[in-house]
Amino acid sequence: MAKKVSSKKALFGNLRSHSLRATKHAQKPNFQKVTMDNGETIIMSARELRSLKKTDKKAEKKVEENK
Repeated sequence: MAKKVSSKKALFGNLRSHSLRATKHAQKPNFQKVTMDNGETIIMSARELRSLKKTDKKAEKKVEENK
């Protein structure tokens, strides 16, 4: 089973019609299943995954420069 890494939760608000009737509405986070290099599956938000990929590229670049 995948581990849930993120602590993000849904945002709640109201949908408003033309007559200003309010109905509850939830905006859910964009969770994705990701398999890490060691084979472990985790669940994280798409934004966190994007940041992880960016920092990974920066780390690879620094390693190449130090060679």
